[in-house]
This record gives sequence, structure tokens and C-alpha cells, in this order.
Amino acid sequence: MSCGEPHDKECSEVLDHLYEYLDREMPEGECEKFQVHIDECSPCLEKYGLEQAVKKLVKRCCGHDDVPSDLRSKVMGRIDLIRAGETVPEVSVLDQARHDAARNDDSTGARDADGTDAAASPAEAAESADARTEAARAD
Repeated sequence: MSCGEPHDKECSEVLDHLYEYLDREMPEGECEKFQVHIDECSPCLEKYGLEQAVKKLVKRCCGHDDVPSDLRSKVMGRIDLIRAGETVPEVSVLDQARHDAARNDDSTGARDADGTDAAASPAEAAESADARTEAARAD
């Protein structure tokens, strides 16, 4: 995509980093260059407007889900591990956060919808489900 006019930033580069720009995750100097390009290039401006509308729609429709309060810090911790070149645990951040939240509910004997102990790790939950299945077959 290109409007045919010369720009400091190529259209392909602008479009490759559009979400960084939309999410305000790029350095200030780069933001200014992107804004100049978008102001001068109607195809990129159109794409920017479309992606901005999609982002607003997703936020409006999906922005109300409850997530564990410490999920953000755990995700950022995983990102830091990856950037440092360290190995990352196999369990997903969301599963680990749910596990930790469930562990807090353990004192109340909380159970998931399938009847497993909510405080169990994913492996323990699977093992418990297998044991219940075997017991049901034996009956």
C-alpha cells in the first residue's frame, strides 16, 4: 500500500508498527514520525482509522471481563523473563493466576464447575478428573 508520494517512513513500516503506535508503545520520536506520515498519506490514514475503530469496538465489547488482579504483573514478569533470554514455565500466566486465586478460595472448599478442587494445579485437576471417570466406570 502506498499513496505514491515520498515519505520519511515507508508505508509498509508504518503499517507493520501500527498497533505499537495505536497503543502508544513506541518511543516519542517515532510517534511523531508516524503521525507526520499518517497526516500526509491517505491510505495509511484510512488503515489507521479502521484499526482505531476496531480497537475501540473490542474495548467496548470485551473490556468488561474480570481478570485476576495480579495478572498484569505476572504477564509483565513473563515478558521480562523472555527478554532476558530465560526459560518460561509451561503453565500459562492466566492459568497460574486462576490457580493462585483459587488457592485463596481453598479455605472455603471452592470447586470448579466440573467438581474439581479449584485450588488444584492444572495437572492435579486433570488427575482428579481421571480418577472420577475411573470411579464412575467401576460403578
